Amino acid sequence: MSAEGSRVSGGGAVLALSHLDALEAESVHVMREVAGEFERPVILFSGGKDSLVMLHLALKAFRPAAVPFVLLHVDTGHNFPEVIAHRDRVVARAGLRLHVACVQEYLDAGRLRERADGSRNALQTVPLLDAIEAHRFDAVLGGGRRDEEKARAKERVFSLRDEFGAWDPRRQRPELWSLYNGRHAPGEHVRVFPLSNWTELDVWQYIERERVELPSIYYAHKREVFSRDGMWLSAGSWGGPRAGEVPQRRVVRYRTVGDMSCTGAVDSEAVTDAEIVAEVAASRLTERGATRADDRVSEAAMEDRKREGYF
Repeated sequence: MSAEGSRVSGGGAVLALSHLDALEAESVHVMREVAGEFERPVILFSGGKDSLVMLHLALKAFRPAAVPFVLLHVDTGHNFPEVIAHRDRVVARAGLRLHVACVQEYLDAGRLRERADGSRNALQTVPLLDAIEAHRFDAVLGGGRRDEEKARAKERVFSLRDEFGAWDPRRQRPELWSLYNGRHAPGEHVRVFPLSNWTELDVWQYIERERVELPSIYYAHKREVFSRDGMWLSAGSWGGPRAGEVPQRRVVRYRTVGDMSCTGAVDSEAVTDAEIVAEVAASRLTERGATRADDRVSEAAMEDRKREGYF
């Protein structure tokens, strides 16, 4: 569907669809395809803005019936407390089942080791793949968007993963005319990206229009942060600040949320959805490029993780 589509009303008049209406319709179509093609689908749900938009779309897609998906969060143990609290409130209100896979349990069992930099973001892969296998999830819906990062720009909406959870860009299937192929062999599964064609600006415009409730850290607030590698990080038990890194109180907000050790804040005065829409529209940096240290390791950092089974 094009960014500006059209539909015919009951009286025969042609009505123009806004670009948000077209994106919403495409995402709803994808979710209904998943419900029709797969037996055990799950939505990755962290309480961040993209997963909250996905849940909002799912509720719309199947209303008044119940959402035919469960939710899964891979908890690093270094997530922002405000986001976890918001996650739990939203899940309870929606009446859905949330599975939580904890990185800390894998560390305690000796199956994973802490990284020298304190980041646990890359440690999510093993708990994620174990949860997929244990619950026999055959479709895993995530909020990844093509505008976020180079490797994600290569993804199809339906992205086949092998029996080890690995992604091979050479196995990408054509998706002409919004036809999606969910076929997979035993042991394989499909990652699904209903927001593939959305941009960060689209997401925020949709949040403003639909009044999607978000965690407070997405809006400008005073916070104790310190500078590392050109990013404002929050102090925490994960390992910051180090000697010489001086905490200071600044007015900041987060464009994306994840592991506290690698997710930076940005200086901002935006306290409403409308102000954030204006701020994002003027930005020349993607949200991950501006605030995610784990994507700065190398040009192929994300692609390397995806080949190992990362989302």
